[in-house]
Amino acid sequence: MFMLPGDLSYADVDQPLWDSFGRLVQPLASQRPWMVTQGNHEIEKIPVLHTHAFTAYNARWHMPYEESGSDSNLYYSFDVAGVHAIMLGSYTDFDPSSAQYQWLQVDLGKVDRGRTPWIVVLIHAPWYNSNEAHQGESESIDMKDAMEDLLYQARVDVVLAGHVHAYERFTRVYKDEANNCGPVHITIGDGGNREGLASKYKNPQPKISVFREASFGHGHLVVANATHAQWTWHRNEDDEAVASDSIWLTSLSSDPACKN
Repeated sequence: MFMLPGDLSYADVDQPLWDSFGRLVQPLASQRPWMVTQGNHEIEKIPVLHTHAFTAYNARWHMPYEESGSDSNLYYSFDVAGVHAIMLGSYTDFDPSSAQYQWLQVDLGKVDRGRTPWIVVLIHAPWYNSNEAHQGESESIDMKDAMEDLLYQARVDVVLAGHVHAYERFTRVYKDEANNCGPVHITIGDGGNREGLASKYKNPQPKISVFREASFGHGHLVVANATHAQWTWHRNEDDEAVASDSIWLTSLSSDPACKN
């Protein structure tokens, strides 16, 4: 399965670019499921002329949100290969009174870790980021403030984000500090774009940031069993996929120290 945390076509209201992007990815998207969430390039609001966000995205990339009890194509969940995957919307309401927050609370409460021992969350704007790009944005700071407790209490294993055009992996973290029962946050916004790489990182590197590199690449998550999975980030150089960062993860559902 291919999972993409937002920014698909970079059409930015130019609808023919949505068409060409669709033709470009069709050979791949017809062979395996593409499960996506939206990024800022999918908002496509035009003052006065078109005030509704995500019109093209919702029409062209209809995700199975109804099956998870969601009322919006912008956030949903599904189960695959022992993983409960949750796709959240960084650019729709996420405060505790919002429909998305209340849906997430209910969805996490229904997870059966005996059936899906892993929980993986996808967002667009990263909650943890030591790159100089995209600092101080509400979609990162305020969403983290609103929802981090929900993910921590549910013992989410991994949070994958896009937005920053570079790669960065954090240790297990909660409230800006290393925490063995928190999720591993990974920024993987380096799949490709028309804006270039985000090549400047803050120095010194934060202690919670384990690996960071501004190169185009892709990630591979292999769920071996109920307790172990391997994450590998491949740097894509000259059409060659080079494994540059790899870690074996132990599911929090199998860690006695993290039992709720």
